Amino acid sequence: MPGWIILMGALTAIGPLSIDMYLPGFPAIGKEFDAGSRVELSLASFFIGLAIGQLFYGPISDRYGRKPPLYFGLSLFLLASVGAATSQSIEALIGWRFIQGLGGCAGMVIARAVVRDRCDAQEAARAFSLLILVMGIAPILAPLLGGIIVTESGWRSIFIVLAIFAFGCLVAIRYMLKESHSVSGSHPLILRKVLRDYLQILTNREFMRYTLSSSLAFTGMFAYIAGSPHVLMQVHHIPPQHYGWIFGSNALGLIAASQLNARLLRHYDLNWLLNRGVATAALSGSGLALFALFDWLSLPALLAGLFIFITSLGFISPNASAAALAHQGHRAGTASALMGAIQFALATLAGACMSIWHDGSAMPLAIFMGVCGVGAWGLLRTKASRTS
Repeated sequence: MPGWIILMGALTAIGPLSIDMYLPGFPAIGKEFDAGSRVELSLASFFIGLAIGQLFYGPISDRYGRKPPLYFGLSLFLLASVGAATSQSIEALIGWRFIQGLGGCAGMVIARAVVRDRCDAQEAARAFSLLILVMGIAPILAPLLGGIIVTESGWRSIFIVLAIFAFGCLVAIRYMLKESHSVSGSHPLILRKVLRDYLQILTNREFMRYTLSSSLAFTGMFAYIAGSPHVLMQVHHIPPQHYGWIFGSNALGLIAASQLNARLLRHYDLNWLLNRGVATAALSGSGLALFALFDWLSLPALLAGLFIFITSLGFISPNASAAALAHQGHRAGTASALMGAIQFALATLAGACMSIWHDGSAMPLAIFMGVCGVGAWGLLRTKASRTS
């Protein structure tokens, strides 16, 4: 695997690491600050920072190149991590987490843009599949590592580890990553042009078709992340340690599918694979919904449906990302930012829906994932007209 792919995977993994690694520290943080449920606001503020920051880094990377905003964003993430580690109140922690999100999202946005700069659509789909391999390890190992760190050194050490990780990425960018985007004065960074670029991308049916389809599938996965702890541990009484194995198994399915996708791309067009991935998500999601409506959703059926849905994203995410960014040219950073912002906006909506529709059963999760799967399939099947 090329070194630059590993580095892009590490940059993309900053988000999952920053979320999953510190979840085991929630009880300790709440106890130290007497914060109760307010600890969860530190997670919400991080997501808000991620969503907002992406919209800035995309245009900046298109104007000044990919490396300068990476230096700035990771430095900001490093400083915010130190700030979070030294926080003396829950309010300070929430604020530092927001700044951490603003910095950390630089890697997520620019990693996609770098892949677009270096590869054509078919090669980009293979590269995105390899990125999933690197970043997919994060949600498997991060909670385990976070639990060990909290037990041995306390929750503040989690943020020190994140700061060290950011520093390592900065060093790697300096010595391993070549600038992939030639800077041209013909694309000045002025607000009116940035807004015009965003509007042109938003009205590009081809881009929006791929982006919304993959984002709906991503939203279904986020609903699973938000809703499965309650459904599996409280409704079906699965012990927490067993839940961790189930979560890890689904993540491994996603990783395995992405690697199979990379191999199949040598023989099949990315759109052929994408269509079959979305169809699989639609079938598994609608199956979950129908089984829930008819009260047939046993634990084995639920686990099978969840596994198939999550695994299908290994074919959806890399191919849709490559197809959406294929024709964006000098606006690849802006388009990547918009794609990420849409994904996180819909993911936030999924979390809110899981909270509002909570009724003590698996039905809200099953129906929501069914709607996401069928919606993703329907959007992808919509014929896109050519746009300038």
